[in-house]
Amino acid sequence: MAMDFKSRVRRLQQALAGQRVDAVLVTRMPNVRYLCGFTGSSGALVLAPDRATLFADGRYTVQARQETHAASVRIAKGSPSTAAISSIGRATKTVGIEADHVTVSQMDALSKAAPKVRFKPLSGLVERARMVKQPDEVMQLKAAVMLASGLFEVLLHGITPGIAESHVAAELEYVARRSGAQGMSFETIVASGPRSAMPHGVASEQAIPAQGFVVLDYGVILAGYCSDMTRTVHVGPPGRKQRDLYQAVLDAQLAAIDVVRPGVQAGKVDQAARKVLRKSGFDSYFTHSTGHGVGLEIHEPPRLGKGQTELLQAGMVITIEPGAYIPGLGGVRIEDMVLVTETGCQVLTPTSKELIIL
Repeated sequence: MAMDFKSRVRRLQQALAGQRVDAVLVTRMPNVRYLCGFTGSSGALVLAPDRATLFADGRYTVQARQETHAASVRIAKGSPSTAAISSIGRATKTVGIEADHVTVSQMDALSKAAPKVRFKPLSGLVERARMVKQPDEVMQLKAAVMLASGLFEVLLHGITPGIAESHVAAELEYVARRSGAQGMSFETIVASGPRSAMPHGVASEQAIPAQGFVVLDYGVILAGYCSDMTRTVHVGPPGRKQRDLYQAVLDAQLAAIDVVRPGVQAGKVDQAARKVLRKSGFDSYFTHSTGHGVGLEIHEPPRLGKGQTELLQAGMVITIEPGAYIPGLGGVRIEDMVLVTETGCQVLTPTSKELIIL
């Protein structure tokens, strides 16, 4: 399914009047890609009410014209962003900029290139549009989820006591690329034994122990869209404490999924997971938020954390990933990607969540 870039550009153009700007300068590359399809590492997109123009440098002369949709293309001799702002007509008095992503030095360069233009900081203008995925995006996200899930058996076969965590991760990443992934969504996490109590324990040279949890958190990029999943397995027979910990996290994850539907505050999803872990006595070991949006980037709005008031909307794709990490005992995290639907939600990750003992 082809991406509908024209409707994306049109929606943002319609929003310009409400922001009281004559144009918007988009320089954050995931946002540029979302609006026009260009995948280069540098570029600037100018959105005016009646036109959209992508500025790229000479490295992307061919690529920009091949990839760009819903915008004309101009190749700049210098910085794309300063060329873009210099090209704006005299009638343009106020230009919106991405306040969360423009540096002080970039702002200085823009001001020098267009001294008569007033720059208005805008926050999250494109990101808010990206929160709700269109059908073409949902299809790509589902494909990325299925590719990642299909690699889970590769991980399991590689988990052998004495084998380095980095070796397990390397084998996964090799097979992922051979299977069509553009790359990994983030640095693969293989955290075993005592290291499983580290929420972001990326694969190290430590050998897989003969006994203990192994947290496996990874994702792939397919057609630009990310996937994200976590499963926790146990090497050797787990004790009662380990089984109780795993069951508590699984119950918390299922409870959080159960409340996902349009109109629910993001913080309520987090609250549901914490409530279950509190009853089990593990809530103090849950040290991160319950989830986040996923799309062209691995971490996107909304954030499913304490006190978050953003209302879930149909079309959002989020993660549900509570965990508990106990020093000396180990850690457990279970994560699915979930699509918010008109009536509730759909769990996209098909991999079993029963405790696997290796």
